[in-house]
Amino acid sequence: MSDRPARPLTLRDVSAASGVSEMTVSRVLRNRGDVSEATRQKVLDAAKELGYVPNKIAGALASQRVNLVAVIIPSFSNMVFPEVLSGINAAFENSPLQPVVGITDYQPGKEEEVLYEMLSWRPSGVIIAGLEHSDAARAMLAAAGTPVVEIMDTDGRPVDSMVGISHRRAGEEMAKAIIKEGYEHIGFMGTKMPLDHRARKRFEGFTEALAKAGIEIEERDFYSGGSALAKGREMTQHMLERNPDLDFLYYSNDLIGAGGLLYLIEQGVDIPGEVGLAGFNGVELLQGLPRQLATMDACRSEIGAAAAQIILDRNADNATGENKSVVLTPTISFGDTLRRHRR
Repeated sequence: MSDRPARPLTLRDVSAASGVSEMTVSRVLRNRGDVSEATRQKVLDAAKELGYVPNKIAGALASQRVNLVAVIIPSFSNMVFPEVLSGINAAFENSPLQPVVGITDYQPGKEEEVLYEMLSWRPSGVIIAGLEHSDAARAMLAAAGTPVVEIMDTDGRPVDSMVGISHRRAGEEMAKAIIKEGYEHIGFMGTKMPLDHRARKRFEGFTEALAKAGIEIEERDFYSGGSALAKGREMTQHMLERNPDLDFLYYSNDLIGAGGLLYLIEQGVDIPGEVGLAGFNGVELLQGLPRQLATMDACRSEIGAAAAQIILDRNADNATGENKSVVLTPTISFGDTLRRHRR
């Protein structure tokens, strides 16, 4: 038979185990009131031995808040977001706040559902990816009564605060670097973008900068689902078979770019002399490739830390602090796939 109690543990159980009153137990566990160190330790030891977890809902009825921060992101499979979460965790390390993660799969309807459930717990803040939301989600964020930080993107108007980079500018800067090095026949490969707004903005910035220099993208291909590395290889092969005169391939993320790089290495292509390549995100996992892919760092950990700090500051000010817009500047890493002799 199981030794688990048939009911949740209460303050009375901790009181009985520690030999002090329920009121004293409550003071210790809420870190309130004047309690001797010896008594405090006795209560904490008893609670730990019992496995007692305080009922935060009861406390929230009085404070209207729990020490949870809703973190809503589109994907865990995308390698970008674990680093964002690392930055959030680091900022919350010595605070009572704890992040709770919800996944939307880039689906506006699912984002509404996740947001609705998380806000029903009255969190101490919301950190949510992107600036594009459905009308219903935006209305919930505006009426949340708690600090809201939209992250990853700054090309738009936030509900409250925002932390991120300009993806449109990131695309422009990569295009300028490619043009400066003399590449003229350019192909693009990326995810389907109706729901990935940040990839779409990079693509728009990229094509606009090329157009100003009188250059158009000659080939483009999009994918959804499947192994990014395998897709990168496959799309690169097919694109160069269609147009062997291409001299630069721009990928919407590093993983499909890495697949393309491996394919070109196998084919004995001169990189970056004959064909140059670049991705986006600065994924550290790819540091072990035979060649370092040119890319742009998306400031992921810094974004998470800055967003969490806004939540911390606003909670310290009882949510009365000013809205903030933190725009970080990513830098291009030329690696081994973007020539630099013209610089």
